[in-house]
Amino acid sequence: MFLHMNREAVAHIRKKIARLVEHRAFLATIMIFIVINALIVGLETYPRLYQDYTSVFYALDRVLLWIFTIEIILRMIAAKPALSFFKGTWNWFDFLIVFAGHVFAGAHFVTVLRILRVLRVLRAISVIPSLRRLVDALLLTIPALGNILILMGIIFYIYAVIGTMLYQDIAPEYFGNLQLSFLTLFQVVTLESWASNVMRPIFEQEPLSWIYFVSFVLVGTFVVFNLFIGVIVNNVEKANEMELAANNDKKDDNKEPTPFTNEKQIDELQRDVQELKQLLLEEKENRSR
Repeated sequence: MFLHMNREAVAHIRKKIARLVEHRAFLATIMIFIVINALIVGLETYPRLYQDYTSVFYALDRVLLWIFTIEIILRMIAAKPALSFFKGTWNWFDFLIVFAGHVFAGAHFVTVLRILRVLRVLRAISVIPSLRRLVDALLLTIPALGNILILMGIIFYIYAVIGTMLYQDIAPEYFGNLQLSFLTLFQVVTLESWASNVMRPIFEQEPLSWIYFVSFVLVGTFVVFNLFIGVIVNNVEKANEMELAANNDKKDDNKEPTPFTNEKQIDELQRDVQELKQLLLEEKENRSR
């Protein structure tokens, strides 16, 4: 009985903590501390300021680290069961960043520790759902990007070979060999000074060169990049659907079990009803006699 009461008390505390860590105010508070951490890391980049207030920066970092540690512990307690916390990729990300802050705390790891302080800013991604969905969508695009990269590689190779053949003598600094042609085409596809620095000097000697450059810009920039955008948009929708399904499953798991959901309980209830009917029939027969 005492053990059963303890279990109920633990479950009640866990539910309260779960409501706390999922509350908007809690998430907003953690986001504020992440922003404060980012500002402190930015201020540390000023050498004179950092040298004058080194102890203050260290104390603030310790306080923030323990705040984030308590947050992780609360989220682990709120998970049901506790180890299910580590099923989430973003939970692993948060845990490792906070854990590394404790591991590398010391004078011998000052540089590593300062880098980890910067990485804590990335925790804003795991806290803000919209950013988390966007990163999940980008990760989902990695398998789909393989075919697009192959297509882009074929286009680059064809144009690089043609450019080397046509303009090797006219502009050897841009199309002197296949490697230089690839580098030049990469500059062109980024639209960085491609017209003024690359095309126009060649255009002065070869008037038809505009066909080569304009066609590559149209194919390489607009067509291929639009494929990238299309894949990313499609995976953003998939990420939204996956998160919605995960949230629905979590709500179902947190629901209180309704009475008589157990099949054994239902069978017992049916037997009780049958016995009650039998008793009523016997009582009726006795009265009729």
